[in-house]
Amino acid sequence: MNNDTICALATAPGGAIGIIRISGSQTFEILSHIFDKDLSQTKPNTIHYGHIGNLDEVLVSVFRAPHSYTGEDSAEISCHGSRYILNKVLESLVTNGCRMANPGEYTMRAYLNGKMDLSQAEAVADLIASTNAATHQLAMSQLRGGFSSELSKLREQLLKLTSLLELELDFSDHEDLEFADRTELLSLAKEIDNRVTNLAQSFKAGQALKQGIPVAIVGKTNVGKSTLLNQLVDDERAIVSDIHGTTRDTIEEVMEINGVQFRFIDTAGIRNTQDEVEQIGIERTIQKIKEARIIVWLLDQQPSQDEIEEMDSLSKGKRRIYVHNKADQVDMKTFAPYILPLSMISAKTGQGIDNLKRRIFEEAEHAGLTTNANDIIVTNARHYESLTLAHESLLRVIDGLHHQLSGDLLSEDLRLTLNHLADITGGQITPQETLNQIFSTFCVGK
Repeated sequence: MNNDTICALATAPGGAIGIIRISGSQTFEILSHIFDKDLSQTKPNTIHYGHIGNLDEVLVSVFRAPHSYTGEDSAEISCHGSRYILNKVLESLVTNGCRMANPGEYTMRAYLNGKMDLSQAEAVADLIASTNAATHQLAMSQLRGGFSSELSKLREQLLKLTSLLELELDFSDHEDLEFADRTELLSLAKEIDNRVTNLAQSFKAGQALKQGIPVAIVGKTNVGKSTLLNQLVDDERAIVSDIHGTTRDTIEEVMEINGVQFRFIDTAGIRNTQDEVEQIGIERTIQKIKEARIIVWLLDQQPSQDEIEEMDSLSKGKRRIYVHNKADQVDMKTFAPYILPLSMISAKTGQGIDNLKRRIFEEAEHAGLTTNANDIIVTNARHYESLTLAHESLLRVIDGLHHQLSGDLLSEDLRLTLNHLADITGGQITPQETLNQIFSTFCVGK
């Protein structure tokens, strides 16, 4: 690790207050050249008022190794948010021995100094990027070590499995000794693989939560899909017209329901048409149905049996909500009940929209797309890849146990499994290019 003392702006310029972070062994020596108080002997976790030349009056927060974000001596200068002031303070720090930090370098140093593991470091970026309660909760759980703790338990079980097999190898010349019950080993390997598989499978839910759970609004032309989208997001996002086939392409908009972000997709109406452009729109509708996790199927009259079969075929395996629109135009006393269970709304007046939102959230819950405080959900593609590789190695172990393979062959796949899980937290030597790739996505001040 480069031992330079680094500095960077940690807040957006132009606000009332700006914070400049400094970290490294020369932090207080460099500060002594620009700040009017000697901080070399001050207590850690204290704040000091003073001046930086004639430039500004500031507060300097003092943190000493190893009890700082980076694990190094560090300080934060809080000054006024003028771009001129911030640039001049940074210029003074660089002149007196600091180097401008690279993107993510503070968090990389925290990882390299053992303040957090690699998955927790990546959670810092997720926390900064969180846009709703669900993504914030996922990032905080990972930052607090929930995912790391789960992986640690799995690694302990794997080490137990490995040690039993390797003990066999060490005493292989003692034919009368048996150190590992293969049936017990097989049961343990399956148990570990089941948890690894569940973690890997949670990645789809994690991606949906990060990007917004996709909800496709589907139906025939002119049933009010675009009006419903506008009503849901409380904005005139889609063009509304009485002309059939107005929507030719998909329109997407995001909104929160109970702290979870949903991505609503207005689609082209499904019908038989000779219009080439409209046909392309309908093809895109079918593609969005495949991608969506929840389907809101909008109706304005009793569907025929053929239409029901078409709906079942197109949205097979999806969470579905059947909705009757234009409830303001229906005489409920004479309205014949549908064959399908459905919600009654008026996209035009807003009648029933709150109930529909509640239904959408409930369907997301049933699909496992919402979170609780103790949930461990994988949101990072790198973690998903490592879990998938670990699963593949474990399958070879399980297959080898079934076929009574020798312990040395089984141990090799177990070591691979351990290495793949260690890749997630950085529990083994991680290549520099991997670290650079991970931390290059951070902002400079982190």
